[in-house]
Amino acid sequence: MFDLKNLAKISGMGVKAPAAMEGFLALDKAALSEGAISKKNKELMAIAVALTTQCGYCLEVHRKAAIAAGATEEELAETVFVATALRAGAALTHGTHLFVDE
Repeated sequence: MFDLKNLAKISGMGVKAPAAMEGFLALDKAALSEGAISKKNKELMAIAVALTTQCGYCLEVHRKAAIAAGATEEELAETVFVATALRAGAALTHGTHLFVDE
């Protein structure tokens, strides 16, 4: 099912739902543009989110964008471990729901 070629289908979706696509593209541009947070850091955040949501498409798109914005392999590696820690932490904190209050 996963195939990067599927990304080419997005433009066709935009033809079928132009107002929605226009809104999405505006949001995406505004959210990921340079601002108080640098473009590079925003792309690293996007990678961390993509790792936790396990979206292969997002990983590839934002990996390329992060590298273009100057991200190093060391920064990519640390981003992986930030996402890993948050996933592990979520499992730990949700594990508290298994126990009866004392």
